[in-house]
Amino acid sequence: MNFAFSEEQEELRKVVKDFLNAKSDEATVRELMETEDGYDPAVWTQMAEQMGLQGLIIPEEYGGSGYSFVELIVVLEEMGRRLICAPYFSTVVLAAETLLQSGDDSAKSEYLPGIADGSTIATLAYTEQNGKWDESAVTMIATPDGDSWKLTGEKLYVLDGHIANLIITAARTDAGISLFAVDGDAPGLTRTSLSTMDQTRKQARLEYADVSGKLIGTDGGGWDILERVLDLAAVALAAEQVGGGQEVLEMAVQYAKDRVQFGRPIGSFQAIKHKCADMLLEVESAKSAAYYAGWCASELNDELPSVASLAKAYCSEAYFHAAAENIQIHGGIGFT
Repeated sequence: MNFAFSEEQEELRKVVKDFLNAKSDEATVRELMETEDGYDPAVWTQMAEQMGLQGLIIPEEYGGSGYSFVELIVVLEEMGRRLICAPYFSTVVLAAETLLQSGDDSAKSEYLPGIADGSTIATLAYTEQNGKWDESAVTMIATPDGDSWKLTGEKLYVLDGHIANLIITAARTDAGISLFAVDGDAPGLTRTSLSTMDQTRKQARLEYADVSGKLIGTDGGGWDILERVLDLAAVALAAEQVGGGQEVLEMAVQYAKDRVQFGRPIGSFQAIKHKCADMLLEVESAKSAAYYAGWCASELNDELPSVASLAKAYCSEAYFHAAAENIQIHGGIGFT
C-alpha cells in the first residue's frame, strides 16, 4: 500500500487547483452564495466539457473517464480548499455513486452519460423530518402503479434538490427500502429552498404527492446501496475538509509571517508558533485519515464502514479547530 500520489494524480491536482483558483476565488464564492441556484452554469459546463470532472469516476462505457475514488478525493480536496459553489458533491458523489453501486445496467445507461457530460444535475433524497440516518429513517411510501411507482411523503436537507434534474429518492415498499429515479419537474413534486448555515451548499425540502418514480436496482434492495453510498460520502466530505484545513493553515502561517507587532513578526512569538504547530499536526493527521479512507473506498474493502466514520469524525474536528485557530492568529481582523 502506497500513500504517495502518482505523477498523473499530482498533475490532476495541479490542473484542478489552477482551474478553481481562476473560477472560484473568494469574491466569486461570496457572489454565488447569494444567488438562488448557488452555482455558475457556465463554470459547471466548463468543468464537464473541458476538465471532465463530472465524469471522473464514471466508467468509459457511460461517457466518463473511469478513474478510481483516489482521483476523486484529489479533486474534492482542491474543491474544499476553494469552497466551490457547484452541485458537484450531490451529483457525482451522491447520485452517480448510487447508480454505480446499484448494479442496475439499465439505470446506469440511462442516467450516467448525462451526469458525465454535465447536462444532468442529480442528487440523493434520503433524510426526512425524523433526522435519523439509519434504516428506520426512511418512512416515505412507494406503491406500484403499472410499470412505474407512486411516491408520497417528504424529504428534507436534499443537497441541490431545488435545481436537480434527477432526484434519486429512497422510499419504502412492501419489500423494504428501495430507490427510485424521479424527474426534477415531475408532476406532484414541490421543491422549496431552505436557509442554511453553510451557504456554499444549497439544500431543499421536497414534497411528493403521488409523484411518479422509476425503480433503480431491485425492489427492497435499496438499503445495502445506501449504506455503502453514505460511507463513500463520508470519505468524500473528509477529503473536502482536509482541503479546507490545509487552506486555513496556510492563511494562518502567512499572516504570522506578515503581521508585525512590537517590531517583529508575530510568528516569532512562542504562543503563535505553538498554535501553528498544533494546526500542522492535526491537518497532516487528517490527510492520513482521509487518504487511507480514500484507498479503502477505491477498493470497497471490509474496512470501509469503520474507516469512513473515523476519517469523517477526525477530519471534522481537525478542520473546525484549524479554522478557529486561524481566527485567533488573525486577532481582531479575524473577527471583523
